[in-house]
Formats: sequence, C-alpha cells, structure tokens
Amino acid sequence: MLRRIPAGPGPRGLEDASAGPAVLAAAGSSAAAPQRTLATGCVNVTHPARRNSQPHWLQLRGVMAATGVLPFIRGVDLSGNDFKGGYFPDHVKSMTSLRWLKLNRTGLCYLPEELSSLQKLEHLSVSHNNLTTLHGELSGLPCLRAIVARANSLKNSGVPDDIFQLDDLSVLDLSYNQLMECPRELENAKNMLVLNLGHNSIDNIPNQLFINLTDLLYLDLSENKLESLPPQMRRLVHLQTLILNNNPLLHAQLRQLPAMTALQTLHLRNTQRTQSNLPTSLEGLSNLADMDLAGNELSRVPECLYTLSSLRRLNLSSNQISELSLCIDQWTQLETLNLSRNQLTSLPSAICKLTKLKKLYLNSNKLDFDGIPSGIGKLTSLEEFMAANNNLELIPESLCRCTKLKKLVLNKNRLVTLPEAVHFLTDVEILDVRENPNLVMPPKPVDKTSEWYNIDFSLQNQLRLAGASPATVAAAAAGSSTKDPTARKMRLRRRKDSAAQDDQAKQVLKGMSDVAQEKNKKLEENGDMKYTDPKTRRWDQSLEKPQLNYSEFFTEDVGHIPGVSVWQIENFVPTLVDEAFNGKFYEADCYIVLKTFLDDSGSLTWEIYYWIGHEATLDKKASAAIHAVNLRNYLGAQCRTIREEMGDESEEFIQVFDHEISYIEGGSASGFYTVEDAQYITRLYRVYGKKNIKLEPVTLKAASLDPRFVFLLDNGLEISVWRGSQATLSSTTKARLFAEKINKNERKGKAEITLLSQSQEPPEFWEVLGGQPEEIKANVPDDFQPAKPKLYKVGLGLGYLELPQINYKLSVEHQKRPKVDLLPEMRLLQSLLDTKAVYILDCWSDVFIWVGRKSPRLVRAAALKLGQELCSMLHRPKHAMVIRNLEGTECQVFKSRFKNWDDVLKVDYTRNAESVLQAKGLAGKVKKDAEKKDQMKADLTALFLPRQPPMALTEAEQLMEEWNEDLDGMEGFVLEGKKFARLPEEEFGHFHTQDCYVFLCRYWVPVEYEDEAEKKKKKKSGGKGDGEGGEEDEEEEEKQPEEDFQCIVYFWQGREASNMGWLTFTFSLQKKFESLFPGKLEVVRMTQQQENPKFLSHFKRKFIIHKGKRKSKDNNLQPSLYHVRTNGSALCTRCIQINTDSCLLNSEFCFILKVPFESTDNQGIVYTWVGRAADPEEAKLAEEIMNHMFDDSYSKQVINEGEEPENFFWVGIGGQKGYDEDADYMKYSRLFRCSNEKGYFSVSEKCSDFCQDDLADDDIMLLDNGREVYMWVGTQTSQVEIKLSLKACQVYIQHTRSKAAEHPRKLRLVRKGNEPHPFTRCFHAWGVFRKPPA
Repeated sequence: MLRRIPAGPGPRGLEDASAGPAVLAAAGSSAAAPQRTLATGCVNVTHPARRNSQPHWLQLRGVMAATGVLPFIRGVDLSGNDFKGGYFPDHVKSMTSLRWLKLNRTGLCYLPEELSSLQKLEHLSVSHNNLTTLHGELSGLPCLRAIVARANSLKNSGVPDDIFQLDDLSVLDLSYNQLMECPRELENAKNMLVLNLGHNSIDNIPNQLFINLTDLLYLDLSENKLESLPPQMRRLVHLQTLILNNNPLLHAQLRQLPAMTALQTLHLRNTQRTQSNLPTSLEGLSNLADMDLAGNELSRVPECLYTLSSLRRLNLSSNQISELSLCIDQWTQLETLNLSRNQLTSLPSAICKLTKLKKLYLNSNKLDFDGIPSGIGKLTSLEEFMAANNNLELIPESLCRCTKLKKLVLNKNRLVTLPEAVHFLTDVEILDVRENPNLVMPPKPVDKTSEWYNIDFSLQNQLRLAGASPATVAAAAAGSSTKDPTARKMRLRRRKDSAAQDDQAKQVLKGMSDVAQEKNKKLEENGDMKYTDPKTRRWDQSLEKPQLNYSEFFTEDVGHIPGVSVWQIENFVPTLVDEAFNGKFYEADCYIVLKTFLDDSGSLTWEIYYWIGHEATLDKKASAAIHAVNLRNYLGAQCRTIREEMGDESEEFIQVFDHEISYIEGGSASGFYTVEDAQYITRLYRVYGKKNIKLEPVTLKAASLDPRFVFLLDNGLEISVWRGSQATLSSTTKARLFAEKINKNERKGKAEITLLSQSQEPPEFWEVLGGQPEEIKANVPDDFQPAKPKLYKVGLGLGYLELPQINYKLSVEHQKRPKVDLLPEMRLLQSLLDTKAVYILDCWSDVFIWVGRKSPRLVRAAALKLGQELCSMLHRPKHAMVIRNLEGTECQVFKSRFKNWDDVLKVDYTRNAESVLQAKGLAGKVKKDAEKKDQMKADLTALFLPRQPPMALTEAEQLMEEWNEDLDGMEGFVLEGKKFARLPEEEFGHFHTQDCYVFLCRYWVPVEYEDEAEKKKKKKSGGKGDGEGGEEDEEEEEKQPEEDFQCIVYFWQGREASNMGWLTFTFSLQKKFESLFPGKLEVVRMTQQQENPKFLSHFKRKFIIHKGKRKSKDNNLQPSLYHVRTNGSALCTRCIQINTDSCLLNSEFCFILKVPFESTDNQGIVYTWVGRAADPEEAKLAEEIMNHMFDDSYSKQVINEGEEPENFFWVGIGGQKGYDEDADYMKYSRLFRCSNEKGYFSVSEKCSDFCQDDLADDDIMLLDNGREVYMWVGTQTSQVEIKLSLKACQVYIQHTRSKAAEHPRKLRLVRKGNEPHPFTRCFHAWGVFRKPPA
C-alpha cells in the first residue's frame, strides 16, 4: 500500500498500512494534521525489465476519505463524561462500525436513542448511572452480546422482556440495582454465559431458570434474600464461579454442589453454614481453587473441605473454629489461608507441610507461643504472617527463616522480645509490633567485618556517585594532585640511574632479534615454509569489537526467517516498512534491504543493500550507510553492504523484488532541523491546588481573573504571573517556578517572566486581555470541581480504530495497597505512556495528543483526527484546544497533569553498576545484591550540596503573615502538677525548660475539590473483610462542606521536663480534643529548639525560653541573661536564657540582662545590650522583646556595646571578661549526621536551625564552622562508623578546598562532653547534655 506524495523531500503521510486502506484514507483526510499531504502522481521505473504496479486501494481512497474517521471506530469509552439532562453527542450515530461502547458514570437517566444506529454493537456498558429503565433501543440491536448495567436504579419493570430474545446475548450484569425478583423471560436467554444479579433484593429463583441456562460459566447471586436454591442448579455442569455471599440459606443443604464438577470459585460467606447443612463430600470438585466460608457458624473445619486437593485460597475467618485437624496437609496447593477471628489456641504441626503457603492470617484468636509449631520455618514461600490480637509472648525463631517474609503483624499481643534473627529478614516491608507494652526489641547483631570496607572514598568517585558533571569530577582530580618538588627530584634521579640499565636491555633485545632473523633465513633456504608463512589473521579480525546494542533499531527475529525485510530511514533511524510496500521506493528517501536465505549447507546467509533515492538528503544517505553496517554487525554477517542508487540498480538487487520495483514522488522530511520562528498561542491559566499546583485554561479576557487565585498569562516570550489580592504566597511562588520551567523547556530561556500584583498591572497586560475592567470580582464558583482527566489509548487494527480509556487508578503500582478513598485523588503516572503507542488525554478544557517516538505514523494521523472529533463531540469551552505532544518534548502544562513528572526524584546513589538489572521492560531497576554482602555502600551526597541560603526577611514575614491569616484561634495549656491548666494569654510566647505546654490551634483550610464522578454513594459490600488480612470494605463517602477547618495540637516539651507531661496529655487532653474534633485533629509533638516553623510564626519572633519552672520563686532572685538569635530564617528567632556570664557575649548579637532589686517599688533594671556589629533590625526586635517580657515595675534601658555602666551591668553579669567580637561562623556553620542505620553508611545534613539536642549519641556528627571541621563522637558510636566518618571528613575537606581555597578547613576530633568553645558557640544556648527523661 502506497501514498503518492509531491516530488521533493517533505513530510509524508501514513506509510504504515497495517490498518487497511479504509482507515488509511480516512486518517489521511485529517484536517488536524496539515503536515500530512496528499499526492497526485506515481512515477514508473524506466528499466525495461520492470513493470509498474499500482495498488488497487489508491483508486478507492478518495471515496473513503470523504466519510471521515468515525465510521471506522470499533470501540470507544466515553465513561466519566457528563450526559445528564438528555445531552448525548450526535457524533455517535456516525460510528456505524461500533462493536463496544462504554458509558459508565455519565449521569444517564435513560438510554440515548442514538444507540439505534449502532447495528453492529456487541458490548454495551452503562454502569454507575441513574437508569430506571432499559426500555428503548436494545432489542433492535441484533448483534448485542453483553449488557452491563450494574449500580443503577433498575426495578423489574425497567428490564424489558424482549432483550432476552436476542440470539447472541451471553453476558448480563444487573447487580447493585433494586430488583425484587429475577427478570421475566430471563430463561429464554439460552446462550447466557455470565449472569450477575448480586446486591439486589431477590428472594426466589424460579426452577425454570437453570433448566435452560445450562451453559453458564459465572453466576453471582450474592447480597440477596434467598432462603433456598432450585434443585435444577445441578444442571450447571460448566459453571466455574458461584458466588452466594450474604444470603439467609440456613435451610439450603446445597446438595447441588457435587454435580458442578467444573467449579473453580465458590463463595459462601455469611450464608449461615453449619456442619449439618454442607454436603458430606465435595471430592468431585477437583478444580475448586477458591473457597470462602467466612462469617458462618462453623465450630470446626468441615470434613468435605479436606478432599479439595486443588485449593489455593481458603477463607474461614469469623467462625467459631477452636482446632484444626491434621488432615490439613491434604491442601498441598494452598497459597492463602485465613483463620482470623476464631477460637484457635494452637496450630497443628501439619500446617508446616503446606510448602506453597504465601499468606497466613491468624488475627484475633487465642494463640500463645506454644500454639505455633516450631517447624513453621519450613514455609519457605511465606510472604505475609499476621497474628495480631493474640496471647503471644514470643514467636518461634524458625519463623525468621522464612526469608521471603514481607509483612509481619504482631500488634496487640504480650510480646516480651523478638528473636535476633528478625534483623535478617531483609525483605520485610511492614513490621507491626504496636501495643505490646513489655516489648524490648533485640539488639542488632554486632558487625564483625574486617577494617577493609571496600569503599572508594576518593573525592572523584564520591562526586561521580553524587551525580556531578564529568567536568566537576575532572576538576577535582586535577585539584587533588599537588606538586611535590622533592618527589620530582627523586624521579629525575631514578631516571638518571636507570639510563645505563636501559642501554644494556636494548643490546639484549637487538641480539635476540638478530638470532631470530638468521633462523628464519635458514628455514627459507631449506624450503620449509610451515613456520615462516603461517595463516595470519586480518588486522580487522584481531580487533576486539565493542558490545553494542542495536535492539533500538532492529528486532530480535531479524534475519532468522528466510525472506525480505525493508527499512526506511526516518529521522536518522531505520523504520521497518510493511511487506505491502516492498519494492516501492520514494525518490526522496533511502532504504535498507535485507535478503535472508539458506545456503547449500542449510545455514542462514544474508545479502544487505542500502538504496539511495535521487532526491534524498545528506542525512538520509549517511544514516542508510551507517545502519546497513549496524545491521551486518547485529547479525554477525560476513557479507559486504552493497550501495544501490536509484535508476542504476544491480541485477541482483532487482531480483530480490522479482523485477517488480516502482518509484514514487516525494518522501519524508529531512532529519535535520530547520530554523523557523516559533509561533506561540496566547493563553490564560488559573492556578489552583496546594501541594501540586494545576493549571486550568480560562477565556483570554479580564473577566476571567479572580482575586482569590493566581493566574499565569502565557504570551509567548512574555510570561506574566498575576497574583490576586487574596491569593496565597505559596501559590505565587509555585506559579513562578512553573513559569520558569516553561521558559527553560519550551522557550529556550528567551522568555521574560514578570510578577504582577493586583492593581499594579502595566497597560500591556490589560491590552492582551482586551482592556482593564472596572472591578475584578470573584467569578469562580465555590463548588467548582475540575474535570478528571481521561486517558485514551488509540488502538489500530485491520480496518478499524479503538479508543479505550486507561483506568489509571487501578494501573498505578503501590508498595502498599492504598485505601479506597485515596484512589480518586491519584494522578496519572508517566509510566503509563508506552513509547510504541499514541494516547489522547482529555482534560475537558484541553485535549492533548501524546505521540510515542516508536509509534506507527498511521496511528499518529488517526489520533490527530480522533482528537479533533473528541474535542468537537462533547460540550467544551470556546478556548478548548487540541495540543500535540511528541515524546520527549512535552509541554509543561501536559506534564503537570502527571504525578512527579518534573519533580525531583529520589535516587539511591549508593548502588553500583553491578547491582542494576537491565531486564526487558525494566531497564535500570535496582535489585538487591544478596551475593555481595561484603561490599558495603556509602552515600556522601549531602557533603557536596551547597549550604542552604538564609531566607530573606521579607519572605519570612510574608510566610509568617500567611500562616497567621489561616489561624482562627489559639488556646494554651500548661502542665501544673498532674493536669493541664489553661495558660493566660499574656504568657503566650513564654516557655520554661522544666515545663510542658499544649497549644490548640484552629485553622481555616480550603477544601480540595473532588471528582464529581467519585462522589457517588457506594453500595454496601457484605460481611466483614479480612481486616489486617488485606481485604478492605468500601465505605460511604461524606459530602465535604464548602469551607472547613483543621485543628492542630502542638505539644511542647522543655529540655529538662520529664516524659510524664506527654503521657498525661495523651490520656487526658488528647482524648478530649479528639472527641470535640473527630477526624479534624492532628497532634504535633515538639521538644525545645526543635519547633515547627508554623508554630513559631504564631509568636511573631517573640519566642522566649526561661530556665526552670514557670512558677518558681528562685527565678526572680538572681540576675538572668537572655540571648536573642536567628538561625537561617526570621521564623527561627528565639530569646533563650543562658548562663549569666559576660564571656558569652558577642559583638554581633543582642542580649537582655535582668538585674533584680529587693525593693518593692522597683523590682530591678533590665538592659538590652546591642553589640557593635549587631543587625539594626535585630536590635529593634530585642527592645520589643524586653518590653514584652517586663512590665513598668522594671527600669528598662537600651545600651550599646562599650557604654555599659559598671554599677549594675557588669556587677549583675558577674564581672567583665573577654568575649567574642565576631560571629563569622554563622555564615558557614553546617551540621551533618553520619549513620549506618539504613543498612549502609550515609551522611545527611541537619537544617540550618540545628541545636544541641541534634547531636545523636549513637552516631557521628560533622560540624563545619568555616575554619575547622569537627568530628563529634557520641558515647555509643560503633567503630565502623568512626572509621567511615573519618574518611567522609577527609572527603568533605578536600571538596571545600577545591570550592573555596581561601577558607581551608582543619580537622578536629571532639568527644561528647569535651567540646571546645569554637564548637559550642555554633549552637544557640549551649548547656549540659540532656539526660534521658524519666
């Protein structure tokens, strides 16, 4: 099949003919693809031995093109669209070839009349709608095979009788409706294979039903009111799945079951099963693999179950079973066994013989340590073991030999400890041991490895592991090699001494070569040539060829089957041509031809040609020659690649195509880029969302602006971020970052980004929007809900197109199974897009077409046409557009629809090349290297990251203002004795090191909009789930209010306070708060100087920490000194009481000194001491804090450094001493933590607001103050950590030397308790180390 194209190189249309001529013609008529150009003529080859061949479909193309693409659509999924109010797209009438149609969750109240045009329709799905009747057009669809109408409001009167006269009807799903009895005439549907009537109110099954429906494979009658089953069910000998859950079948003996020999799944959950109303034998059900008897009244395992040798899943939860028989070893194929919520006290030893068991659930029984057999370690396939809510004191050590264990749940037991071997369960993802009050975790095994750790600590290697550029690594290598003049002299001396030895060596070599030449000469004279003329290898054969991967260009089966394969060069890459095009060449293209045949010996032999068209461009000629050689290397062929030129082909080449080749004018575009001025479309977007912002296109006019939102105006090379007067700062910041990404990725950094605030816009801004309005009003409805994106995959077959939706909620992979109510909020993942396919992403206001790089060009053209049809088919705003995205060049708005497309990815830098598995479809997936346990890994990435810059004061104040705007109210409590008392409002901001405080903060929060389709009331599913066993029940979703609030309880604990405050809070106030604010309460626990920045912002930089207890009288008798300091951000400003000692003063800070008097009239004098180099803003703040701390009963005075009065200041502070006059360390201080708690050695950095309590006693800490790097060693640090941390220090010092040679660091070792002053002054209010609280 060919395409005629105008002569000369240029874009060509649809070469891939796999979809058939009709689709080819229809897709070619697409107005959405202007680059696809139709042609006018075909040029014959002038060679006399060849004849012109014109495909027959070329004559029909014009007729097919006129019909459009809709008649060739075989299936479409329109689920999730809004068809309420009788609206339904007329375009569906034109889809006359439609075989399947999905209209789920579309709000339909009745079947649309357009269905009558779909005479070929076979599958119709209208689930989760508001249908009350199916009367209408269904009986007039002769080919209908499947009707899925679950989750509607259908009653018996709404089910037409005539649909059961359809000859081909084989699937009927009427579950989750309001049926009171079986539909009338259902027994006439004799070809029925799948019948689902579950979740209705049916109380009787007519006997006639199963006399006729004998071919059933699937039958679901669950959640009804059945008390008996017709005896004719024994005729269902082909039935594979039978679900009868939640029916009152107490008197049903189920004698029909033994006759259903094909049964594979049988669910009898909550059907009042007892020992007496089950069949005595089920031995004939040899295929039964899934049995569910949960929620019944069984006192023991029914005997009939022991004969089911093929069982793979057995659920006996929520019964009264007290013991298991030894016969359970008959279940040799069992993989899942659920015995939760029974009365078991022990498990039989026979359970250890179930070697294929993967999941064992024993929750809520009466098991103790002796009740679990010691041989349970024989269950080598076990992945999940759950025994919560039992009486276990210990677990058998053999359980830790189940090396595949991923989930171990032991909460609510009486555990004292666990086996040490639990640390060797490397695959465990969940270890739940909560609510075991006496549990003491076993210590980790001692690391007895040698001092050699197989880690390359060189600066170059660590920079390479951290992802640095090759230039940076090379610079580090060059910088580390310092010139050593002494070593240079020694090298020169060695060269001089070795000169004489070199002369002797040359003489020996010369003598050896002379002897060899004489020997060869004698052999030639004697005529013996077998030594002198050996068969030498060619020079190119002796070369070691690199292992290159050609799988991107050629498939695995290339050259393995005799025949002819042809590739066309497109964008520098060979693309396989369909066999229908063999022998037909475009004049402006180049091709590679491979002929595969068997020689006389039966071995595969190849001939490789590359054909050059007269009008081909240079890039195609070169690529054809290169890839022809690549093909020869890929096959390992010894033949040459033969060049063939248009009009001068060799006879051998012509014979490959049986002397039938033809030329066609035109060809594909050149792979080289041409410089053209980019055309940009001006668009206006509204920014919404909190954590991940999203952009919603709006009409390009000033009336679209809303003062509550941030808007982004994209005008090509001018991008404006407009902030409404009520918009948040965080949304503005994120919108600015988004604009930066657009500029970087789409505008090559040439765009100018402007930040605009409401009422400060330039005239150019309003000119683009059509003029400035008189007033900007809120126009976005409060109940606005953005449309949920729908992802379609364009399918293409022989003569048809399909447009199925991808249910990405179910496609997303998770380590943990997410809760049902979380699924609707999930976003698309980039991994859903296949490079060999084309997708359409319908976002209502935009339709994106994503084109994979390896997708066929016919699919691309069809997708463009389908995108246009889809855009015009449904009601959309006028500014809606169809946007094409090629893989690798996607626009930023498209990327924002996906989760973490452009976000920073977490990368494990500790993996080496050997531990990366290059598997098919999983390239680059990191696997655990269990065989190389001796190779420890190290992650030093944090050492190479730049220091976090301090936050600007204006930005911190804006953030503080924003957080306080959301604050609706705050109440404070303080622990007095054994209960919490209300804290007076005037004491807010005053904290004491020996007290505990609780602050209840109420915030107004905007409601995140949910997808309307997900607000549907979910039907109740029957019975209890497996609980921890992984089975989850659906719950009804509550409609969210238009505005909402959230309560956060901040618990603050001083350094010297005991843990009793936290225990008192959890058992008193927390319970009370949870009852007052159910579902809206969050508890945040904080310790002194490790506070939440949001919490700090509520005190507006007046956060004061006093020593001692709140009501202690000793606090007022002695002079007290307070240090005001900001760490990294104005948010982190604290005024902390320190030792009253003048040596702690510093010229770059402000201090507050209180000198008390014993007079009743004047309680004392308070000084605000301002250092000569202190920040003026901080000096002003210190004065405000002084006025806030002390009332008018104190004399207050602000003094500058050098103006201190002798009488009270120096006397009160304990005498004048020397103190620091600079605080340069504040510009450089960084704190790192070195630890191996992750299973490998890693270094992480603490934030700039670090404190003394961040020094972990069981780890190594690195402190950089700009002059020295201190290696701080805790008392419980291992020798391994000490040695590795020392190496990390050396790497860090080398790195800082290469980055900042003017500030060389020295290494200092510090042990806990012996810290020098240059170390301690980096920490605000350094004191004695905190003892573990009682």
